[in-house]
Amino acid sequence: MKTSSRTVLNRFPFFYGWVIAAVATVGILMSIPGQTMGVSVFTDPLLRATKLSRLQLSNAYLLGTILSGILLPWGGSALDRYGARLTATLSTFVLGLTLVVLSRIDRIAAFLGSVHAFFANQAFATGLLVVAFLCLRFSGQGMLTMTCRTTIGKWFDKRRGLVAGITGVVVSFGFASAPLFLNKWVTAHGWRSTWVEMAMVVAFGMGTLAWLLLRDSPEELGLQMDGQKTSLTENTSQKLVREVEQPEYTRAQALRTIVFWALTYAVALQGLVITGFTFHIVDIGADAGLDAHQAVAIFLPMAAVSTLMNLTTGYLSDRVRIRYLLMALAAFQCIGALGVTHFASFAGRAFCVLGFGAGGGMFTILTTVALPRFFGRKHLGAISGLQMMCIVIGSALGPSMFALARQLSGHYTPALLLCAALPLGHFILALLSNPPAPRHLER
Repeated sequence: MKTSSRTVLNRFPFFYGWVIAAVATVGILMSIPGQTMGVSVFTDPLLRATKLSRLQLSNAYLLGTILSGILLPWGGSALDRYGARLTATLSTFVLGLTLVVLSRIDRIAAFLGSVHAFFANQAFATGLLVVAFLCLRFSGQGMLTMTCRTTIGKWFDKRRGLVAGITGVVVSFGFASAPLFLNKWVTAHGWRSTWVEMAMVVAFGMGTLAWLLLRDSPEELGLQMDGQKTSLTENTSQKLVREVEQPEYTRAQALRTIVFWALTYAVALQGLVITGFTFHIVDIGADAGLDAHQAVAIFLPMAAVSTLMNLTTGYLSDRVRIRYLLMALAAFQCIGALGVTHFASFAGRAFCVLGFGAGGGMFTILTTVALPRFFGRKHLGAISGLQMMCIVIGSALGPSMFALARQLSGHYTPALLLCAALPLGHFILALLSNPPAPRHLER
């Protein structure tokens, strides 16, 4: 069966990597229920259903997300071992099941409380929510997203920036417009039914696509990256030269490079800022005199900016050093955070759209292109897993940091000013970093 599959795919009129890119793009979009922009619309209904305070809910989200992040290095190693097909399929199943549980989380807690007095307390209900958030974030934001982005990186080399740019256009627009779309879905069907319907789409729709179409690497099908053709009579010494030039870092070796930490700090900070902003967008809008629909509507122009920046960054990523993209990302992160401090004004919202929209577009490219370029494909899952852990933990801190600022000062400005200052860190790291030297393939 494997030989038959390889024969069929080699006869495709186009490179099968484009199918991989399409399925992986859909997979990243299907992770939206596990992303903060997918959770943010359900924040207020969850608060009413669980009777938790905003800080308590944020802390449950924080703990669940941090725990999921701690598991991701193991998840990255599992991806290297079991491949994209099985990993993505299992991730969609767990994500779908978690959405169904979350749609009834308050009723499950109440039922268990009626069964035994041990479960009839708020601490247990909060703990149940922590476990649900752990599964949601690990399967959605973590494993499904990481698997799809890593797979794209394994199928393309010279065209990696182009493919990441095309994928990023769709992903950025989908992510940025998700809160507006989901808000309408919740309004039409209710938050419980919306979560159940989303579960069916993710588990059965994306799960089927992943199992039927995803493959871990072109070599698995007898192909090469970018669809290149290699002559059987090619000189052996030329092959060896390419092997020497191909970077192949282990996770431990990658950790010892400045460029890994410059990249990871930048994208983790992006996760922190955007999740903090997105998780509390309705309340931030209310402070500025906007209703829920008006507040989430800001994600639509952000999607347009993200789309444009994806195309631009995808083009530039194949032509300029990554350090310059990291410096630009630092500037956009600062602009976006400062813009939110004046969210009531048109100018403030415009700066927010520019900064966060551009940053979101660059984030997608950097998380797809940079790691395979610098560290190779052999241990890409393990390296990506560690970076994804940092992103997830950063995104965990965002909502609680914003909620704490709100509780202590009565507004979100202290958190936003801190978010405007933190990009200086990866700006400096980018100045100090250089591309790591190539290493021989391990045999």
